[in-house]
This record gives sequence, structure tokens and C-alpha cells, in this order.
Amino acid sequence: MEEGFRIWANPSSPHKAGRAARAALEDARARIKAALGWTGEVIFTSGASEAIALAVSSGLHERVLTSAVEHDAVLRTTRDAVRLPVGVDGLLDFAVLDEALGDGPALVAVQQVNSETGVVQDVARVAEAVTARGGTVLVDAAQGVAKLPLPPADMIAFSAHKFGGPIGIGALLVRDYALLRPTGGQERGYRPGTEPLPLVLGMAAALEAGGSWLKSALALRESLTSQLLEIGAEVVAPTAPRLATIGAYRMPGKSSTAQLIRFDGAGIAVSAGSACSSGSLKASHVLTAMGIEGPSEVIRVSIGRETTEAEIARFVEVWRDIRG
Repeated sequence: MEEGFRIWANPSSPHKAGRAARAALEDARARIKAALGWTGEVIFTSGASEAIALAVSSGLHERVLTSAVEHDAVLRTTRDAVRLPVGVDGLLDFAVLDEALGDGPALVAVQQVNSETGVVQDVARVAEAVTARGGTVLVDAAQGVAKLPLPPADMIAFSAHKFGGPIGIGALLVRDYALLRPTGGQERGYRPGTEPLPLVLGMAAALEAGGSWLKSALALRESLTSQLLEIGAEVVAPTAPRLATIGAYRMPGKSSTAQLIRFDGAGIAVSAGSACSSGSLKASHVLTAMGIEGPSEVIRVSIGRETTEAEIARFVEVWRDIRG
């Protein structure tokens, strides 16, 4: 990012400084594609939410299907979509998906990893079904990029801050520009606004840093889960495939709001629902769709690159104190 500030100019400007900025921008684009193993196009956005909105609003399909547990960024931009149910494990019902696809080609939006529960969807199976019916697959991979292999999809949205990059930058990966209607402006005419070169370079560097820490994160989450189970916690979707960095736990009899306040007072940051909607007092639509008992008593715990065993032990200590 410091490099980006040193050479910063408008990448669309024809002067020498602008050309240098353009060269750095395109080099970062190529580095991002290489780090992800992506052979399609990359459109820089302010994050996954904007990337999703761009994909939906500029898409060529009139019919949209989404799972019932998508992030609010998807639900807000697809208000007239068909919502596909999930089971108590948070996974799609493929019989319902196949039936819905029978009505003709559609844009199908599905998360790679649920941001509240960490449940990993079988995107490959979704893509196979959708592609066979002539549809288009849009994947919200905000939680999965740099942690899991890139899912098979026509369009993929992600944010840099989910894997250690700066806030305010992300991208929409597009298999082919023909999937979108151009809207004018920068990014080959598909997204207006001057590209923030320092943020783009920060995102490229964060992707290249890799995910060697995820093995440690999984060990920490398993340790946390086993300790919490011993003192009365309930794990959300324990049998489903889940990302190493996310766990959702219910504390029966204690509201998630009360838990958040107590944990925050102890210097521990957790959340109820996804961060983009956790300021709302409404019940989690994800947990409600899954049919989870006591959804208002569930908190989400995230494990990061620098989380330690000592911090896990401290969390369990505070949990025990709140539980009483």
C-alpha cells in the first residue's frame, strides 16, 4: 500500500504518472488472477457487497434463485428471487433446486461459506446442476477466498479484508464480460470510479501471503468447541462441512445481545449474525431458515491469523462466567 501511495495517480490519466499507476494496477490484476488460479476477468469493486450488486443488476437473466441463508448483500439485491430452503445443517436441498431450475435458465446466487455459521456449501454440485440447465452461477466467496480453493462459478464476489487485506476493496471475478451489461466508466466500462491503487496493491499482497495459518486455526476452533461442549454450549451445524475460522455457538438461556455486552466488556470481540446486519435487533434470517432452536441465543466466533490458545482459554473462562 505504501508503494501505491508513492506512485499514486489516476490510472486512466495519459500522463507519465498515470501510465505508471496503470502499469502497477494491471500488474496487481495479473498477480491476483495468478494467486487465485482464475483465468477469467477481474473487476475491482469496493468489496463483495458492491460486487454482488454489480453482478445482479448487470446480469442478463431475468429469473434469480438464491438460498434462504444468503448474506444480506444478496437478499437486498434480489428481493423478487425464489428462495431455496436449507436443512438444519445449513445445506441446500438439491431436490428443491432441481425442481426450481426446471422453469428455465436462471441466475443462481449461493454462498461458498456462510458468514454466520461457517457452513460450506457444495458449490460444485450447484454449478453442475445450474450449468446443465443453461443458467449462470454467482458465488459469494467473501469468507472462502484465500482459505478454500476457488469454487467453480461464472461470477465470484469477495472482499480483501476477509483475508487480511485493506477494508474498502474487493472484486467481482467474471468468467466472461459477455455475462454482464456494461454500465460505463472505469474497469473496462463495467464499474465507474477511479481505481484505488494502494488498496488494490494491498489486496494483491494479502492474497499472495497465503493461508498456511488455517491449519492452526482449525486446531484452535476444535479446541474451543470441545471445551464449550463440556460446559453446556450447543454447536450450530456440527455435522456440516465448516470453515476453520468460524464457529456458531448457542448459550441456552442467555441472549446473544447480553453475551456480546459481557464479552466486549472482557475485551473479546464476537458477533451475532454477520457484521453487516448485526446492528439490527431482528432475529438472524440464517438461523431461522435452518430451524435452529433459540436463534437469539447464538453468537458467532471468528478465529484469525493471530489468534492464540491463550485467547481461546480466556474466551472459555468468560463464557463460563456468563453462563453461571
